[in-house]
Amino acid sequence: MSTLDTSLTWIRSASRHVSSFHAWLGRSFKELMPKGLYARALLIIIVPMVVLQSVVAFVFMERHWNTVTRRLSAAVVQDIAALIDVYKIYPQDKDRVQLRNIAQNRLGLVVDFLPVNDMPPPGPKPFFSLLDQALSVQISRQIGRPFWIDTVGRSSLVEIRIKLDDSVMRVYAQRSAAYASNSQIFIFWMLGTSSILLIVAVLFLRNQIKPILRLADAAENFGKGREAPDFRPRGAREVRRAAQAFMEMKTRIERSIDQRTAMLAGVSHDLRTILTRFKLELALIGDSPETEGMRKDVDEMSGMLEAYLAFARGDSGEHAQPTDMEQALEELRSDAERHGHTATVTFHGLPVVTVKPAAFKRCLANLVSNAARYANTIAITGHRDHRWLTITVDDDGPGIPLAMREEVFKPFLRLDDARNQDEGGSGSGLGLAIARDIARSHGGDITLADSPLGGLRAAVRVPV
Repeated sequence: MSTLDTSLTWIRSASRHVSSFHAWLGRSFKELMPKGLYARALLIIIVPMVVLQSVVAFVFMERHWNTVTRRLSAAVVQDIAALIDVYKIYPQDKDRVQLRNIAQNRLGLVVDFLPVNDMPPPGPKPFFSLLDQALSVQISRQIGRPFWIDTVGRSSLVEIRIKLDDSVMRVYAQRSAAYASNSQIFIFWMLGTSSILLIVAVLFLRNQIKPILRLADAAENFGKGREAPDFRPRGAREVRRAAQAFMEMKTRIERSIDQRTAMLAGVSHDLRTILTRFKLELALIGDSPETEGMRKDVDEMSGMLEAYLAFARGDSGEHAQPTDMEQALEELRSDAERHGHTATVTFHGLPVVTVKPAAFKRCLANLVSNAARYANTIAITGHRDHRWLTITVDDDGPGIPLAMREEVFKPFLRLDDARNQDEGGSGSGLGLAIARDIARSHGGDITLADSPLGGLRAAVRVPV
């Protein structure tokens, strides 16, 4: 039983190791793979092309070079064997003049006869020389005499020496006569056709990727609250369908916002009429302690009504445009100092950012006024890089508990300890909610953290 348990434990351990290896291999493969659609599409085209070209090259090498070289080498060796037979049968040709003429004029071979001892020792054979291997096999098979060959000493000639009974026959043959030497043409055509196919694929894919990039830019601009006036469905049928769906979604969202704004505007108009009647009736009644309290209630209701309408309206109707953020922060600092607070402004980077100026300034004003309500010292810092604009508002106030830093962004939250009773919301609990709504309409967000000054830090981060 213990042996079985040990075996099961070993199997489980091996299975875990195999699973871990597979997971590591998958992560490594994902890291090596390109992340962009354009690069991945090119890879899908290039990899099969390379595999196909490799298979074709291997088949060509194996079937063409190998087979043709062997046949050419066999033909050359047959000619040499025939010359050896002529040498044996016709000994009356003492100087071998006729034999040399036949070899050179009819067979394209240069033949010479050396002393019998003029036979070099066998040298090392080239490992990758197909011609050397083919000639060696054919000479051993057709002639069967001691031989020596040199296929690398001369670029265009092959030297073959065969030991006869009374001499050594030296034969020079053209390399092209014994070897299929059209590899350069094959490589040229292979690389040429691959380059043409690759250029066509790059041009085609770039035109197919452009509509997807335009759709992504339009969606990103819409998320940042910017317009994309030149956008229209283009490209393949699927891309056009996605673009059309995006435009319909954008229209529905804008229609929903317009309907909400129109509805609340109507409600606001009706309530304003009633509040105006209250103010008129209070004016006719005259001054008294009771009417003074009612006037304060009416004024508070008017302020709350304006805050609700501002929250519902958001930043609709305003278009994004380049805005000098450093100047906007200086204006906020001046407003805080006029109300008796100590404020500083620091900005790093290029100050011009494309935002909806009035809405974004209101977002920052709500944060500054929220800090000014509970603190004496305010530090405003801006930083802009190639991707993000980050503005932090630090104060030395009491701060907000960590558990409530998300709760304070809820609309109509009215807790004094939550520090959401700021002037930007007119005491209605909408100041931070309006600020986050504006930041998110620009594609960013607002986060709260502890401040180096001892109070609260509100950070606005939006893409540029």
